[in-house]
Amino acid sequence: MASAYTPGLTVSGDIIVHRKRRLPIKGKVLVKPGDPVTAEQVVAQALLPGPLQTIKLGEKLGVEPKDVPSNFRLKVGDAVKQGDVVAETKGLFGKLFKTTVVSDFSGTIESVSEVTGNVLVREAPIPVDVKAYIDGHISEVIEDEGAVVETRGAMVQGIFGVGGERLGTIRVAVSDPTKVLDASDIQPTDAGKILIGGAGVTYEAIIRAGEVGAMGIVAGGIKDSDLVQYLGYDIGVAITGQEAISLTILVTEGFGFLQMAARTFNLLKSLEGKVGSINGATQIRAGVIRPEVIVPLKEEVKQGIEGDQVFELKVGTPIRVIREPYFGLIGAVTGLPAQLVTVDSGTEVRVLRAKLDDGRDVTVPRANVEIIAAS
Repeated sequence: MASAYTPGLTVSGDIIVHRKRRLPIKGKVLVKPGDPVTAEQVVAQALLPGPLQTIKLGEKLGVEPKDVPSNFRLKVGDAVKQGDVVAETKGLFGKLFKTTVVSDFSGTIESVSEVTGNVLVREAPIPVDVKAYIDGHISEVIEDEGAVVETRGAMVQGIFGVGGERLGTIRVAVSDPTKVLDASDIQPTDAGKILIGGAGVTYEAIIRAGEVGAMGIVAGGIKDSDLVQYLGYDIGVAITGQEAISLTILVTEGFGFLQMAARTFNLLKSLEGKVGSINGATQIRAGVIRPEVIVPLKEEVKQGIEGDQVFELKVGTPIRVIREPYFGLIGAVTGLPAQLVTVDSGTEVRVLRAKLDDGRDVTVPRANVEIIAAS
């Protein structure tokens, strides 16, 4: 029987997850292998250099650049506070016509130039903390850079998301997976919650959820126009997850109002009241990143559980199409032709045949689908 392998979209109630937590620059790792960690715990720290500010000292003193060092009171490496006197001319007869300059910035003197007459002040470094993101333990330390956090729990990956990493309590806000999450479903007590919708989420619901302080929303779909209205711009094809928004949104099925898969909804419903981590970061192209909700299990880890999954593409495998013209649609594989097929771009690729949930039989490149993995 023909078969192939492709990355899968995981919907699992029991899986081992590893998440690499890395600093943007070299810094200090605060944990060691085997350490238990909580989602909000800082596992690595670094200091980004502060911004460089300029004091136009020659101009302020009214002297030639070459005379600036002789009038400057400090030296390179000295600390300075905003309002401190940094330079003063000698004046006439001691005090007459004397010019004094104070610093507009706090920081450290980095350079004094006889060419420009300027003094450069480096402001205080900016601390960067990397948190564990999920409850678990440290499985690996990356020297000077970060660590890998391992946990066992439930995980639901989505097809698209926006917003960064947040922590919240799961609450199912609709009665079944066919319902659309609306503003009337949002409660004043939903602060700190990850709200589970059904077939979609309205713009009004997103705004209301942000107003009450919800951490995230998970729904089957979202209208593209609502997303653009909420963000204030078209998301395009870039990686998401860095948006300046007050909550994280994850959709499991695609754009529009699409019923959430029953097994996904039932899994999330079984997690109600538990604390989970949500991340909307999405990248479809090379280096695939999936938006996700992870809920660590508190029970003792069973022996012999497999942490890695192998996703086999074969007849009957449930798949989701991740490219147009069938983007977001779910179906099952009905055939895996061995021969290569020439597509519109002129490239020869391997394809598969699938029956979509709407009844259509389609042929798509294998690279344009992902397996929906469930356990």
